Amino acid sequence: MPAQPHATPTAMATTLLSADLPGMPLRHRGKVRDLFDLPAVDGQPRLLMVATDRLSAFDVVLPDPIPGKGEMLCQISNFWFARTAHLVRNHLTGVDVASVLPPGVDPASYAQRAVVTQRLKPVPVEAIARGYLIGSGWNDYQRTGRVSGIALPDGLRQAEQLPQPIFTPSTKAAVGDHDENIDFDTMVRAIGADLAEQVRDATLRLYAFAAAHAAQRGILLADTKFEFGTDADGRLHVMDEMLTPDSSRYWPAEAYAVGSSPPSFDKQFVRDHLEALGWDKSPPAPRLPADVIDRTRAKYAEALQRLAGISID
Repeated sequence: MPAQPHATPTAMATTLLSADLPGMPLRHRGKVRDLFDLPAVDGQPRLLMVATDRLSAFDVVLPDPIPGKGEMLCQISNFWFARTAHLVRNHLTGVDVASVLPPGVDPASYAQRAVVTQRLKPVPVEAIARGYLIGSGWNDYQRTGRVSGIALPDGLRQAEQLPQPIFTPSTKAAVGDHDENIDFDTMVRAIGADLAEQVRDATLRLYAFAAAHAAQRGILLADTKFEFGTDADGRLHVMDEMLTPDSSRYWPAEAYAVGSSPPSFDKQFVRDHLEALGWDKSPPAPRLPADVIDRTRAKYAEALQRLAGISID
């Protein structure tokens, strides 16, 4: 269900905190996405992936949804899946969501936030590409001069563009834990040299393509995280979400300056609000005021419009 690059402005029609699909087997309810099993076709298992409006911060799901966030994330992912299919296979099947929903479920509630996908075997590594020195990469560089074992030039500053993009894998932590940066050799020991090289090459190809597209629209793609899986024939696919503000650090070029962390198109308003409250980051999370919800939603909408040309409201 690829998003159209120049869709007409669309009113935000739905808010969904949790997918309720009677009779459809629930495989997994994550922080944001709900996954349901679908009957296999030609021996290929399938899933219905629903992007809800849940928001997590500091590894805790918040009680208040961001209206339409799931629709915006799904449309950004679909935009990128469609435009990178010539580079790397992806998990989309193209099957119409309405055709798989249980009787009595309003298709309008799921049309823009759900996709029918292949069920793949996940590669148990986070595949991260970095073009700028920020976040955990900046922290590692300050301590060791390296990021995921890759030696970098001396004297780099926070948010500085790297000489060339680098691949910096990390572990996939259990819920409540934090991912840990690893070097490429550790990744090879975990999944094998051939698959590790495929993942690294695919990650850097996708990053280069997306960074060039974003730059044309006045946005810098500082870093991004991909999820990969393999099918029954061992072929690599990119899956889950792709190049969304939740999985990527996007900076408006006009606000970029080396030496400090630029503002990003993500949930930073929420993080700042929660930090100011002095919350101990243990469940349950505090409620969000309306202005924080509205400003966060506006950032996601701006990213969708600037990157994909799709306007909301």
